[in-house]
Amino acid sequence: MLAAAVAVVSLAAGALPAGAMAESLTGAGSTLVAPLEAYWAQDFQQRYGDSVTYASVGSGAGIAQISARTVDFGASDAPMTPTQAEGCKECIQIPWALTATGIGFNISGVSKLRLTGPVLAEIYLGKITNWDAPAIAKLNKGTTLPNLKITPVYRSDGAGDTYAFTDYLSRISSQWKSQVGNATSVNFPTGVGGKGNDGVTAVVTTTNGALGYISASYIIAHKLGAAALRNAACKYEYPNLSNIEAAAKVIKHVASNNEMHIVNPPKSDKIAYPLSTFTYAIVPIHAPNSGLLAKWVYYAMTMGQKFGAALDFAPIPKVVLKAAISTLNTLK
Repeated sequence: MLAAAVAVVSLAAGALPAGAMAESLTGAGSTLVAPLEAYWAQDFQQRYGDSVTYASVGSGAGIAQISARTVDFGASDAPMTPTQAEGCKECIQIPWALTATGIGFNISGVSKLRLTGPVLAEIYLGKITNWDAPAIAKLNKGTTLPNLKITPVYRSDGAGDTYAFTDYLSRISSQWKSQVGNATSVNFPTGVGGKGNDGVTAVVTTTNGALGYISASYIIAHKLGAAALRNAACKYEYPNLSNIEAAAKVIKHVASNNEMHIVNPPKSDKIAYPLSTFTYAIVPIHAPNSGLLAKWVYYAMTMGQKFGAALDFAPIPKVVLKAAISTLNTLK
């Protein structure tokens, strides 16, 4: 099936062959990948005539919709849990994009900010409540931080960004791991919720003193301040392309289910941004339109990658692409 799809994708762009009918796909899920997916869909239709309609509803809802087969594919920044995988009934998850979750902030008069994982955990646990707290001031010598309440903002929907963020905090804070944990939806001890990346971005941009975990492309689009986050090598890094690529270099082998974790990479990875993440397409192995699905996902992982840089999506590493293509070959 994939061989046929690859052959089609390899054709030069142009009109459909005589007698050929345009086809369509529907997908739902990750808001993180939505800006990139919009470019993919437009280019894919221009090249092949086939349309892709995507609903940016959050990773959790995307997994639920593909499990119910109300869409042709789901998209999630969090790998499926064993329960979700069972409920999806022979679905496969394919890594098709690589980016980061940034820490956006809005503090009047402050343009640069340094944070660490432990300090972030204390903020979201409700233990650090003001921007001029000693723990934050110590990281930002030379910057005058105001006596201003911190408003932590989190995703109110099931989100892959929440998964990446809580995965990171669980790896650097034992208290976070035991009290809150890691999932696409958790009970945050404090803060304000926003639906989707758009919702979190809206709260942060309109609230002086707010910070939130937001997909890098949304931070760029809304010109938000992004905190430099300290990695394991004790270097403060931003969610820039080179730092995201560095984080993904920790992947030498890919598990059979393609699950990968690249948050908080080791100190040997000196410039890695510590809150980087892969995002996945979730498709059923048995689908009546598996040929079109294969063509779409293969396109996204190959030609579609050219749209990533402007949105802070780094190219998929070769070892990951090889595993993804191998998984795509299992479509029936």
